[in-house]
Amino acid sequence: MLNDLIAFKKIKEGDIGTFEEVFRRYYAPLHLYSFSITGRRDISEEIIQDLFYTIWKDRENLNILRSVKNYLYGAVRNRSLQYIEHRNVQERHKEATLYQENELYDPTPHEQLEYKELEEVINRTLEQLPERRLKIFRMHRMEGKKYKEIADYFSVSVKTVEAEMTKAYQILRQEIERYTHIL
Repeated sequence: MLNDLIAFKKIKEGDIGTFEEVFRRYYAPLHLYSFSITGRRDISEEIIQDLFYTIWKDRENLNILRSVKNYLYGAVRNRSLQYIEHRNVQERHKEATLYQENELYDPTPHEQLEYKELEEVINRTLEQLPERRLKIFRMHRMEGKKYKEIADYFSVSVKTVEAEMTKAYQILRQEIERYTHIL
């Protein structure tokens, strides 16, 4: 445990060799753990790689106060569960959309065109957001994650998540207003 904490101190200082050593030591057991949750090897691999990418990218802000092993397993558990929840949200959305299309509403061709154009404006605007802001926005709005969960995932404060969401909403609002003024 002490060796791991020393290793993470070196990683925080930018020691790539130590980072690679920690990656090699934990990759296989973390992959297996994630696979036991997600049931998908490819997703588990992506989760582990994304975790280590985030650790390296945000290494200067990394604060591990407990055991490194617990930190890594906790992060993998959270990300694996987020994947499952995201998959469930997608499935519910798909079912709701199919139900809505079949049962509830028959929009006019003009309404369909306006909806499609607005959807394109929103998607184009979201794709222009910085990567972290986009991920925070999607986790909150599309996956239903609470700010605290997102803050824990990114190892940032809840205030940082709030600020990122506020900026994302401001940009979206501006683009939607531009679009509606064109109509």
